[in-house]
This record gives sequence, structure tokens and C-alpha cells, in this order.
Amino acid sequence: MAKASEVKSGNILRFNGELIQVEEFLHRTPGNLRAFYQARMRNIKSGKLVEYRFRTDEEVTICRVETNDYQYLYEDGEFLVVMDNSSFEQFNIPKSLFGDQIKFLKEGTNVVISFESDEPIMAQTPQHVELEVTYTEPAVKGDTSTNALKYATVGADVEIKVPMFINQGDKVKVDTRTGEYIERVK
Repeated sequence: MAKASEVKSGNILRFNGELIQVEEFLHRTPGNLRAFYQARMRNIKSGKLVEYRFRTDEEVTICRVETNDYQYLYEDGEFLVVMDNSSFEQFNIPKSLFGDQIKFLKEGTNVVISFESDEPIMAQTPQHVELEVTYTEPAVKGDTSTNALKYATVGADVEIKVPMFINQGDKVKVDTRTGEYIERVK
């Protein structure tokens, strides 16, 4: 147990039986009242935003979270199998931790996973991935002069919008957070 004064932004706390990440933690001293800490925190599993006022002497549980790089190996039902790059140990990670970004994962990609006492709590894909365009309509001469976009299928049946000059077989860089085209890879 730690005092509320020891909490910092980015810490992960066990609060009301749930794991939450502290996004903002401010010390307030309003006039002639007692000082307190105003915290804005996000529930790790549900993503809900929680605001709470801690007394300065209130006890909190700061969780020890280990974050490491892993290599994505393959899909196994509702889990993804990843391998620790240093010890070569394999872990099953629930697909739900990756959210919508999972559709951009391909085998051999490095991912970042956070564990709290042997339980995976957060997973992140790389911010950008390079994927090959497997299908797109050919551009018509004259359409390339504007900033027009067309649909293209990349990787494992994921559709994104790309500029008209992108052809089938080209490699493109895609932002995994938004699913948007960034640039063509040479």
C-alpha cells in the first residue's frame, strides 16, 4: 500500500477491485479547505473514464506492471500466441486486448504486452505496418489529378482507402490506430 501522494500519471492502480491507469493526477489546495488529489483515470478493461478525489493520506494500491516486446507467432482460437524475444517463452494473449488493431497484425510482427502478476492486461500493435495491396480497381487516366481515393484490400481482407495511383501488388504503410493510408513503400 502506498499513500496517494506517491501516485504519478501513468501508474496503474487497483481501485474498487478494477485495474485503472492514471491519466491525470493533480494536487489541489482550495482556499482554507484541506488539500486533496484530483485524479482522472481510465479503466483498463472497459475503457471507462473515472474521476476521483483522493485525500492526501489515503492509501492506494499501485500495481507492478511489466511491459515487454513480444513477437506475434500465430492465431489459436480466441487467443494469439506470442513469444518473448529474449527467453523464447510463449504466451496465449486474448484477442480482445488488441481491439480493432488486430486486423493489421501479420505473423512475425513485434507487439508490446503488459503483464500484472502473470495476467496480460494491455497489448499494443506497432503504430504503422507495411502491407501489400492484394486487390484494387485500376485507376482511370485523368482521375489521378485530384486527391480522389479508392478502396483497396490489404493483408487479410482489410479494406482501406488509398490514392488512385496505388496498384495491386504495391506495398503501403498503414496507421494501425485509425486504419488510414500513410504512404507507398518503395
